[in-house]
Amino acid sequence: MAPSDHPTSKGQAWFCTTGLPSDIIIEVDDMTFHLHKFPLMSKSRKLHEMITEQETNIVISTRIQKPAERDNDAGDGDEEIEEEAEEIDEDQQCCISFPDFPGGSETFETAAKFCYGVKIELSATNVAPLRCAGEYLEMTEEYSEDNLISKTERFLSQTVLKSIKDSIKTLNSCKNILQLAETLGIVQRCIDAVAVRASVADPSLFGWPVNDAVEANTRRKVATRTGGMDSWFEELGHLSLPLFKRLISAMKGRDLSSEVIESCLMYYAKKYIPGISRSSRKASSSSIPSENEQRELLDTIITNLPAEKSSNASTATRILFGLLRTANILNASEASRAALERKIGSQLEQATLDDLLIPSYSYLNETLYDVACVERILGYFLNGLEERLTASIQGEEENSVRSAALMLVGKLIDGYLSEIASDNNLSPEKFCELAVALPDQARLFDDGLYRAVDVYLKTHPWISEAERERICGVMDCQKLTLEACTHAAQNERLPLRAVVQVLFFEQLQLRQAIAGTLMVADVAPGDIPRLSILDGGEGDRESGEEEETTGVVGVARAQEGSSMWRNAVRENQVLRLDMDSMRTRVQELERECSTMKKTIQKIDKVGKPGGAGGGEKGGGGWRSKLGCKFKTQVCDSHEPTVVEGRKGRTHRHHRQ
Repeated sequence: MAPSDHPTSKGQAWFCTTGLPSDIIIEVDDMTFHLHKFPLMSKSRKLHEMITEQETNIVISTRIQKPAERDNDAGDGDEEIEEEAEEIDEDQQCCISFPDFPGGSETFETAAKFCYGVKIELSATNVAPLRCAGEYLEMTEEYSEDNLISKTERFLSQTVLKSIKDSIKTLNSCKNILQLAETLGIVQRCIDAVAVRASVADPSLFGWPVNDAVEANTRRKVATRTGGMDSWFEELGHLSLPLFKRLISAMKGRDLSSEVIESCLMYYAKKYIPGISRSSRKASSSSIPSENEQRELLDTIITNLPAEKSSNASTATRILFGLLRTANILNASEASRAALERKIGSQLEQATLDDLLIPSYSYLNETLYDVACVERILGYFLNGLEERLTASIQGEEENSVRSAALMLVGKLIDGYLSEIASDNNLSPEKFCELAVALPDQARLFDDGLYRAVDVYLKTHPWISEAERERICGVMDCQKLTLEACTHAAQNERLPLRAVVQVLFFEQLQLRQAIAGTLMVADVAPGDIPRLSILDGGEGDRESGEEEETTGVVGVARAQEGSSMWRNAVRENQVLRLDMDSMRTRVQELERECSTMKKTIQKIDKVGKPGGAGGGEKGGGGWRSKLGCKFKTQVCDSHEPTVVEGRKGRTHRHHRQ
């Protein structure tokens, strides 16, 4: 065909405008191609044989219709048949149908252009169908030089199979010609190429288009400038599930990085399973599989998940929780759900509170959230810690990492308890089981646990006193901060025993803090020389407390460059103010007691039957009537203690 001649299509008909009328019609799918037999016969052995056979049949049928002419020309043989074939009318031209042509009408059109000598553009998406078309039409090198089979094979080996992205594109183009592509080995070659090149790719480029390991450094620089590039996983998401499963199996067979395999699975799951991400309830693919297909896909994803902990654990954990919610909705197998829970448990410290709030989809559960599921996940997490501890001798650094993970999970579970505590259907047993599941070292303070207990008691006012005490028993009052103790001491929802414990440990903490600070104030200034400014002012001091205050100021000035001493002095001053406040309160109580004592004495004098001295002896008075036998000097014992303590501190500072 001359360069100026162009093939055209009109509706469902395709014409090659070479200036010559077409002499063959080929039907592929719903398209009719009006072509010329000689260009096709020069490249395709199959078309040559089919056209020759059909022309022979036409000639034979024509000669049967004209018996007289056939008898006269009986000795001419094959040459005569060929001459008659050239004289066939247009209404008797060859017509060939290919109902199952590989790649359909579009691929046949490209193959026909190749037969006419038109330059065709090979790509990763059309090379596999064209390779199958060349095989179907028998366009071999033996039949014609530089034929379609050899051309497509060179492009496959030299271009497509050297790129992960192109290999996946070609693999995806085989889904409609799978049987013939399998026979020609195209599918397996593409799968092997992806697995091999992904195994040698730079892990630091994971998530970006790794077309070749040699380009790793270049792509890292480009990605830094552009802020990231499209991932070859986008092409991976177009694969059918059978091809995707074969690709994952090949990757695992090559001992590919678990990070790559897991990310492939996550991307594919997000594309076809809706509800994986809470931010986007829709799948990224326009075609949503049916429930059975989603269940099969979910089982495939879960079965192939690596057991190792993910490097990007926070993102992976969020997707794993999405898979778990979907597994509950689709009623996946128990084995699949257990595998997901075990995988989540291995990296639970990366989860968020929103991840743990898994709705209860079963009618058997009365609670709003699936508490039993979270309890199982927590069990897997704790078992994993124990296994890692007993498997090998751990170093200090790994022990610290494990302790940090345990404390993160402790904070997470406390937050989860606070959220589910407002559920009216949550039983005290379930609440207590989850609260005490963590070891003591998981919580530095029990403030978060106290908040959960407070929410539960507020939401469940009908529970018995024994259950209230059991609920409060999950927290350790010794591990409450002063702020939490202050709140708990005034909390009317707590049982009396819990309040007493809180008050006891609050006073214990205050006493220890005051004793420790006073010890620092007594010992530390003696080891530090006083400043000269303090030497000239001793005669002007009138009280021991002023000397103590000035001494503290001197210590602060002497250690002006040390932040530790400044903090100690500041804490000293705060505690001293607290003690002054306590002294004032005690004095007020003493005055009230003194007033009450005088009032009682007046009442006793008025109530004596025989005058001033017969109240006690005669059994009269209001105390004897009420059965009260306490002494009136109930508050006197406090005053000497306070005075002695004040004098002791004054004398001690004078000695210093």
